[in-house]
Formats: sequence, C-alpha cells, structure tokens
Amino acid sequence: MIGLLQRVSRARVTVADEVVGAIDRGLLVLVGVQRGDTEARAERLLERLLGYRVFPDAEERMNLSLRDIDGGLLLVPQFTLAADTRKGTRPGFSSAAPPEEGRRLFELLLERARAAHPAVQCGRFGADMQVELVNDGPVTFWLET
Repeated sequence: MIGLLQRVSRARVTVADEVVGAIDRGLLVLVGVQRGDTEARAERLLERLLGYRVFPDAEERMNLSLRDIDGGLLLVPQFTLAADTRKGTRPGFSSAAPPEEGRRLFELLLERARAAHPAVQCGRFGADMQVELVNDGPVTFWLET
C-alpha cells in the first residue's frame, strides 16, 4: 500500500459541491492500493501514519506524531498512486488493485483508523473528488508497505 502523506494546517475533500471530509492541523493522506496488498500491509501503513514523526516539537524538530498532537487524519483513496510511469507518456494501471479489492482494503484502513484515532475523515472511493489543502512546511512523504 502507498500513502502519500502531507502535513497540513487544513484540508478538505468535496464531492459534487458537498464537503465529505475536512480536518484542521494534521495529515492528509492519499492512499493507493496495489495488486497483492494485504490487510497486514494496510495495518502497517496505519501504524506508520499514526506514529510517523513529522510535526515540530518545542525546538522545531520533527519529533511529534499525529497521535502526539491529537491531529486530524484525512484519508483519500487515489488509485493513480499505483500507476506505472517508467516508460512512455501515458501511465499504466496494471499494478493497481482491482476496484473491489482497492475498496475493501481502503475501507479496512479507514475502519481501523477510526478505531485507533479520534479524528478521522475520508474522501469517497471511486468519486470525482476535489481536494483542497494547505501543506504545512511543505512537508510531504511517500510511505509504502
């Protein structure tokens, strides 16, 4: 599984002019599910997202995690993260999980996140979403399990 995490001061996802998920300070994570991904990989990604130290401490060093700051977590499914871009001028998607498997693993990740962290929001799987964010830093990391 792929998680493109961005430290944000705020972020929101809109579908057809309806805000479906929004957070203030926290992490916006674009989630890509690849062929062969498992529940164990989803759980490992969640552990890393909640514990990854990307927020500044009193000395302005990235020593605090999402849990430490009680920040928001906005999970947004994005199958294009699994694209093969190594050749040509058009991405290939053969490495992305089939839609039903991608949905299952994204929903599992979301369910586990909501059980483990109090402030979790999400985008809508398969929808045409508009994602707005203010990247704080900017700080962006690619996590893969």
